[in-house]
Amino acid sequence: MNLLKDPYFQDLLLGFSQETNPDLRKQIEDAIWQQYGTENTVLVLDMFGFSLLTRKYGIIHYLSMIRRMQLTVEPIIKGHGGWVVKFEADNCFALLPDPLLAVRAAISIQHALYAANLLTDEELDVHVAIGIDYGKILIINNEDIFGDAVNRACKLGEDVGQAGEILITGQAMDLIPKEAEINGKSMEVSISGVSIPAYLITYRPQVGEEQN
Repeated sequence: MNLLKDPYFQDLLLGFSQETNPDLRKQIEDAIWQQYGTENTVLVLDMFGFSLLTRKYGIIHYLSMIRRMQLTVEPIIKGHGGWVVKFEADNCFALLPDPLLAVRAAISIQHALYAANLLTDEELDVHVAIGIDYGKILIINNEDIFGDAVNRACKLGEDVGQAGEILITGQAMDLIPKEAEINGKSMEVSISGVSIPAYLITYRPQVGEEQN
């Protein structure tokens, strides 16, 4: 998180923290949302096996897998009308126009990685979990994003999801038209002590399954 690249944003945050008048603090908050705020669909991807693979094969081995993941993911995100905000370690943070396109991009990513893994040795296979949410977020210099939707997508992709899974909040799932035929298994997820509805998207092939 590098806020120094935007001095105006940094000054607004400092002014907010130092202002004692509630009305003036609200004005600063409104100014931040007006300048940097948007409603968007957030997709967060997390690779599996960092600690184990790094201990077993070394950091170069895992960094090479991260690079393969990046080269696979970015064109798929762009092809679905989105853009990668940043790659951070073995994570990808991306924004897409709507939840339907985000889910379709996520499915395409899982399919692409599944196909690529058929051509590599098992220790080089790339497995990811993906979390998706929709809501109000702040976009800073097109380099970083903040907000509840980001936090929830991170939780789903990094902490809850398993290899090969796509998880989406109930709020985002509700925005997907029924005719799109995106199906999922309902579940409850605890985020910061608050339980929220979510769905595990069903698609094929899953990790470890043979293609039909």
